[in-house]
Amino acid sequence: MESVLTAILTVGAIGMLAGLILGVTAKIFYVHVDPRIGQVSDILPGANCGGCGYAGCTDLAAAIVQGNAPANACKAASDELAQEIAAMLGISVDTQERQVAQIFCQGDAAAAERKFTYMGIQDCRAAQEVSGGDKACRYGCLGLGTCVRACFFGAMHMGPNGLPVVNTELCTGCGSCAQICPRHIPKLIPVSQKAATFCSSHDVGRAVKDVCTVGCLGDGLCKKVCPEKAVTIEKFLAVVDPAKCTGCGLCFEKCIPRIIQAVVLTRDSKKKAA
Repeated sequence: MESVLTAILTVGAIGMLAGLILGVTAKIFYVHVDPRIGQVSDILPGANCGGCGYAGCTDLAAAIVQGNAPANACKAASDELAQEIAAMLGISVDTQERQVAQIFCQGDAAAAERKFTYMGIQDCRAAQEVSGGDKACRYGCLGLGTCVRACFFGAMHMGPNGLPVVNTELCTGCGSCAQICPRHIPKLIPVSQKAATFCSSHDVGRAVKDVCTVGCLGDGLCKKVCPEKAVTIEKFLAVVDPAKCTGCGLCFEKCIPRIIQAVVLTRDSKKKAA
């Protein structure tokens, strides 16, 4: 009986000592968590898309509270949410123009040549590793939908022509599609942009014509007719400066492959020449 009592007292003493040690340790190593981090995190969309450059919404919330990131750092959040965060923290925030993704390639199966039939993993990054992809144009969309699957907001789908389509009503401009594409076909543009060259090729005109009927020829005709000097030729590709372009449409008429077009942000992001 005495041995049993001794064992009980010993176990009890060990338990009390362990509890004391744990209590002291908890006090010593306690890390204060600012409750505002949770409040900001609750306001953020919660997609953890990484478009802000942080690992997730909680990390971004901590950066905003600590002053290491602005209140509008979340690419997927609206200006209203940014203003709500700023008001809660008592800080100011600049408004930013909304951006949406657009697909800068029109080389579908009917317009663009293929070098071979790709039978591997249905992922654009994997296909790119096989002889630079099966598409003869080394800048064209591979059409395997990697960008669509990367969209956290269901704002993209594959169209019947084998190219991705953006639903601009759902697109938040987080940039996940642009980051994951090995050929950088989806690009973010401001919603106010009036015209763009929906091609990504930097090959010379003759090389483009050999592999695609809707590729930029880089001949500069669009640049010559632009009264605002909004079009430049950068490595054989016409680039439209949204800050200068007025959407007059003169470049549309001069573009032989009809790839400089008006930016029309509709539900299915259909583009058409003016």
